[in-house]
Amino acid sequence: MSPMALFMITLGIIISTLTVTSANHWLTAWLGLELNMISILPVITKQKHPRSTEAATKYFLTQAMASALMLFSSTLNAWQTGSWDITQLNNKLSCILMISALTMKMGAAPAHFWLPEVLQGSTLTTTLLITTWQKIAPITLLYMISNHIQSNILLPIGLLSILVGGWGGINQTQLRKMMAYSSIAHLGWTMAVISIAPNIALTNIVIYMTVSTPFFLLLTSSSSKTLQTMTTTWAHAPTATIIMMLLLLSMAGLPPLTGFTPKLLILDKLVMHKLTPAATTMAILSLLSLTFYLRTTYLLASTTSPTTTQSTTLWRLKPNYYQITTILTPIALFNITILPALLT
Repeated sequence: MSPMALFMITLGIIISTLTVTSANHWLTAWLGLELNMISILPVITKQKHPRSTEAATKYFLTQAMASALMLFSSTLNAWQTGSWDITQLNNKLSCILMISALTMKMGAAPAHFWLPEVLQGSTLTTTLLITTWQKIAPITLLYMISNHIQSNILLPIGLLSILVGGWGGINQTQLRKMMAYSSIAHLGWTMAVISIAPNIALTNIVIYMTVSTPFFLLLTSSSSKTLQTMTTTWAHAPTATIIMMLLLLSMAGLPPLTGFTPKLLILDKLVMHKLTPAATTMAILSLLSLTFYLRTTYLLASTTSPTTTQSTTLWRLKPNYYQITTILTPIALFNITILPALLT
């Protein structure tokens, strides 16, 4: 891809996301989401491989269907209430349709089927982009309409996403599919609480993006795409292996790492709103995700390659992301110190 084409695609992705996050009119938000979808398609098909073409096709069809549903919902709301304002989604049917559209765009259950297949057909860098940056626009819209959403609508979606994310990731040996189900599970935590405490939901998704970004960058540097290839990283890059292990434990939500903070806050808010059964169910379902996180951590830290090669491996010749990783890793691991401030 030429530098000019890469610049234009990057500019389109950034501008489209900023358009959605700063919009107060449904048509402006819809236009930004369409521009975002068109901008990301060349990035997915960059490999010139049938799997990439298949992934781009699935992504396009799913996003186009969600955009049509979103446009229909906003038009129905404008017809009933006379307002195109995003924060004035007062029609109940429009609200349900909008939740369905945004759920499909984010890849939360039960509209999650496209996400693992699209990520498996993309590069690790594109996978990072889809699981982090591409979530910003729909999460922002969901945050803006959160005061019109009843918890009995989003709470089942959140519980189902946590279940699907944990259950689907257990048998995965492909890291991209495993991280897709991890993304689904974390979206479940966000959606379960966004109608009750939208700021905590936003904190949860931001922390997930902060934790997953250095993990994906380390996977890209080591060219690790399966669990089997991860077992050889200990002999070549022990420091990176330790960091990846800690990042996985942080995503699992183990204290005192950063991933524990939003989960504790979410459970605390659910209990405060007398939703203790839902909080208990979420805590139990999170053990499914913990299973494959601990399995991957074990493969990283407790196994060593039988033979240590002395030749220069291919991933040493690839560009690294040490600067970004060095900045994000401490934040992704040790901002548990701000927990007392968040709790108050």
